[in-house]
Amino acid sequence: MVHGHLPIKAGLLGLSLLLATACSAPPVSLRPIAARSYVGDPKVLVVSTEPAFPPFVYLTEAGDLVGFDVDLITEVARRLGLEVYFAYIPFDGLMATLEAETADASVDAMTITARRDESIDFSRPYFKSGLAIAVHRDAVGIQTLADLAGKKIAVKLGTTGAELAASVPNTQLVTFDSAEKALLDLAKGNVDAVIKDKPTTLGMLTLAKIQHVRLLDQLLTEEYYGIALPPGSPNRPLIDATLEDMLADGTIAELHRKWFGYDPEPVPLKAIDPIPVP
Repeated sequence: MVHGHLPIKAGLLGLSLLLATACSAPPVSLRPIAARSYVGDPKVLVVSTEPAFPPFVYLTEAGDLVGFDVDLITEVARRLGLEVYFAYIPFDGLMATLEAETADASVDAMTITARRDESIDFSRPYFKSGLAIAVHRDAVGIQTLADLAGKKIAVKLGTTGAELAASVPNTQLVTFDSAEKALLDLAKGNVDAVIKDKPTTLGMLTLAKIQHVRLLDQLLTEEYYGIALPPGSPNRPLIDATLEDMLADGTIAELHRKWFGYDPEPVPLKAIDPIPVP
């Protein structure tokens, strides 16, 4: 395991990058054209993330960075002959690390959207997800998004859930830094609902052992996650090809079973925006 810091370019609103590594296997280049880092050491891929989205990216009690996305990007890098350093950044600052070229990539259960694609690039999709509404176990009268009109909704800044919640009339949006705190507030009755990706919501409910919260059956959207990249990244075709290999050889399916306990749903070659679920 490698420890240390990399030189980081200035311009990220004064944020310093706290770097940690999660690559224990020796780098093995499996492609004739080598990928490289454009941030510091060319053989070390700098990946920005916020470790607060179990089971995709989170810290164990021992302080180890783990999760589906951690395993995914570490294996992608290994196949490209690179090591990985993770830079811990708040979710709403992740895109800034790519725009400022202070990171080579970002993973954090990030949904591919046309709006985000205007300023950064994405890999091909690797995971199918969707937004869900979490409510108190005893809540009545909330069955759809429209039923949240006039309610207090907790959202994470910079997420597709926040964008969707903002479309509901007469709501009071409460932003949260921690998904755990938002769901605990919901369990205590301090907010009426939390809108968040279903996999990460279920992951946090399990990890934090939060009770008295349930998810509505109907998903609000069909979404797809991708590896976020700086605009025009030369690594994109190499990462896309590696993800194709990992989908074809069953590696991603194996990771999905490891972290979720069931087989993944198919993902398309491209995704542009979340699709509303009728």
